[in-house]
Amino acid sequence: MTAEQEQAGRAKPALKRAKKRVFSGIQPSGDVHLGNYLGAVKGWTRRQHERESFHCIVDLHAITVPQEPETLRRQTRSLAAMLLACGLDPKVCTLFVQGHVSAHAEAAWILNCVTPLGWLERMTQYKDKAAKQESVPTGLLDYPVLMAADILLYDADEVPVGEDQKQHVELTRDIAERFNHLYGETFVVPQPVIPEVGARVMGLDNPMVKMSKTFAHIRGHVVRMLDEPKEIERSVLRAVTDSGNEIRFSDDPEKAGVNNLLGIYQVITEKSREQTERDFVGARGYGDLKKRVAETVIAELTPIRDRYERLMGDPAELDRLLAIGADHARSIASPKLEEMKRKVGLTTQAH
Repeated sequence: MTAEQEQAGRAKPALKRAKKRVFSGIQPSGDVHLGNYLGAVKGWTRRQHERESFHCIVDLHAITVPQEPETLRRQTRSLAAMLLACGLDPKVCTLFVQGHVSAHAEAAWILNCVTPLGWLERMTQYKDKAAKQESVPTGLLDYPVLMAADILLYDADEVPVGEDQKQHVELTRDIAERFNHLYGETFVVPQPVIPEVGARVMGLDNPMVKMSKTFAHIRGHVVRMLDEPKEIERSVLRAVTDSGNEIRFSDDPEKAGVNNLLGIYQVITEKSREQTERDFVGARGYGDLKKRVAETVIAELTPIRDRYERLMGDPAELDRLLAIGADHARSIASPKLEEMKRKVGLTTQAH
């Protein structure tokens, strides 16, 4: 490191903010389902007043695998409407589309140039996906660097993720620390935050497999956010349980189905494990459990579906809200990108 770089590192004080800053990303692929909502989105809406929150629809990440262009555009808008319908408030948090803020792609290139190839090749998700393809697109390998750019541009303190994305946030930390070491203090080193409850909603048809868009074509696997009440009831009543009848949380793998249903009920009602179990004292077996869970899910999702339909029916308003989010995101990301450019020796535009 040069003397100039060492001086730059000493000169920049630690960031001090009234609220911690949080960055979350979600891909616009497939239908949003109950697992997405309870595992991530519901928590985002609940905590948006406690943190300075940035929520990004990561359309650039989506094209690391083949996409039909019109479908991707439609799903991006649909996801935006769904997130707003779920309760993200544009007056409180920042909701925007990744592709609307060019700083993400530019920052990713700069971070590529300080990220060792070996760090990317050891990513578990990359190895799993690459093993299933004859030809691996560069974007699939580079996905975690773009994710790092997403997070680091906003100096996020926290990144709420599921277990399957934790390794990517750890890589983001490594990249931030390497850049800071090479060019002086530039980035906040973020922490992954994994929700204690609701982080892994399991498939109703197979409680040993995470509820996923990948298996959404299998009837009874997921509850989609836009499913009609009768379809939700049908899916929950068919949920796999076991041959017993005791309704409580258990470490027994055979009770995975019951645990899943109780977990869904607990996250929606925001009750403790003890309160959740008490609600089912006197219940007549798993039939009562499933019926109560179905009613709870329907009551939660019906107003969300109504708000979603109103937003999708007013495209001008949806565009307006996304433009507000993108403008605010740029106001944070652009100065950080300019700082990155200066640090690595690139010339920057005069303003």
